[in-house]
Formats: sequence, structure tokens, C-alpha cells
Amino acid sequence: MDSKISLINSFKYAIEGVLFSIRHNRNLRIHIGVAFLIIAASIFFRVNAFEMGILGIMIILVICLEMINSAIEEMVDLIIQEHRQQAKIAKDVSAGMVLVASAGSVVVGILIFTPHILRLFR
Repeated sequence: MDSKISLINSFKYAIEGVLFSIRHNRNLRIHIGVAFLIIAASIFFRVNAFEMGILGIMIILVICLEMINSAIEEMVDLIIQEHRQQAKIAKDVSAGMVLVASAGSVVVGILIFTPHILRLFR
């Protein structure tokens, strides 16, 4: 019985974490908004299941990395009150991680959507 309660609590805490992130992280809300646009575009262009799978993985990757970035920034702020170069580096590298994944997602989106868009003009 205790393991069931523990598992239920784990899910509850995880959902609370996701909701907290959405409420308090503007960049995450932007990523989620873009994700809905990409999903709508993929439905409109009727991308195949493989392409949708790749888009889904990229969407989840960027959203997860944004949440990791937020957690790192919060931890750095909690541990270090004064401005220190190491804290700046940790936060900058964390933000850079999201930037690299987002740029990669744009490239993947271009590769997937370009043929579908070109078909509209033929």
C-alpha cells in the first residue's frame, strides 16, 4: 500500500513541477506555443508518422531542456547569493543547451516541412 501511495505522490509532485514551470517560465510557455503551431502545421501538411515522431521528439527535447535550465538556474540562485563567475557560467551553459536544441529543432523543422510547403506551390 505504501508503494502505491508513494507512486501516486511521485506523479502528483511531477505534475506540480510541470504546472509550476508553465506558470513561472515565460520561455517554456513560448516553447509550448510553438509546439502547438508545429503540431497544427504537421496536421495541415499531413506529415507522415515518422516525421511526426521526429517532430514530437524534438518538441519534447526542447521542453525538457527548458525545464532543466530552469531547475539549474533556481538551484544556482539558491546556493549562491552573490554574483560569481562560476554561477554565471553554469547559467549561461544551461541556457546555451536550450539554444542549441532549439536551433537543431528549427533545422529539423525546415528539413521536414520544406518538401510539404514546396508541394503547395506546384
